[in-house]
Parts: sequence; C-alpha cells; structure tokens
Amino acid sequence: MTTQEMKKLYTATATAHGGRQGHVHSSDGVLELDLKVPPEMGGQGRGTNPEQLFAAGYAACFESALRHIAGARKILFKDVSITAAVSISLRSLGNYNLSVELHGKFEELPQPEALELMRAAHEVCPYSKATRGNIEVKLSAD
Repeated sequence: MTTQEMKKLYTATATAHGGRQGHVHSSDGVLELDLKVPPEMGGQGRGTNPEQLFAAGYAACFESALRHIAGARKILFKDVSITAAVSISLRSLGNYNLSVELHGKFEELPQPEALELMRAAHEVCPYSKATRGNIEVKLSAD
C-alpha cells in the first residue's frame, strides 16, 4: 500500500532552529523546548535533546501498540510501562548511529508471555516499522 492509498489520520509538525543547541516548537504551540547537548557529548546539559524526544515518542507509541495487541488477544495484566533507552554512537568521524532498547515492566504477567507480547507489538508499532532494518532495537521484559 502506498502513502497515497493510506488515509492520513494525523500529521504532527515541528520546527527546529539551531540544531542541538537550539529550539524546537510544534505548529500548535504545545511543544516549546530549548535543546541542549548532553554532558556525555561535550555539552552543558540542563535541557532536552533529540534522543530524549525520540525515546519518549517511541515508548508511548510502543506501549499503545502493546496494549492494542494485548486487548485483541485478550491477554490480561494489571499494568505495564515501557522504557525506551535511545543511544547515539559514533561509528567513525561524522558517522553517528542510533540504537534502542525497549524494556517492558509488567504487573502480573509471566516473563515469557510479556516478552512474546513485546515481540508482537514490535511488529505493529509505527516507530518499530520505521526503524526496522535501520537501527538495532533490543526488547526485554519483566
């Protein structure tokens, strides 16, 4: 199915100015953030960065996909949270790569079932689809 055949449900629009030491804002004005380089990358920190924003978006989207799959399969658990750890690595001069670790914390669901649910969510989550084959994504659950 091409993009032209799909029905767009929503389009988020954000503008960045100044790169990693700049500012981002959404077109609706809800998101307004100064960006700062983290100390681990030579900056002063005390602000958000692109990796944090990506981690937050991926975690939220992945949890929604997971809850959808669980509902469709009638899998019950008390609660779940997803933590996304996004790492940026330097491969060679000027060649940076991202990697992601998604960790599910489940209440009242055995670890093997939780991990299977994570794998199923990874197949349908839009962020997972967008990154598949491009960056390493590791899944874990407890």
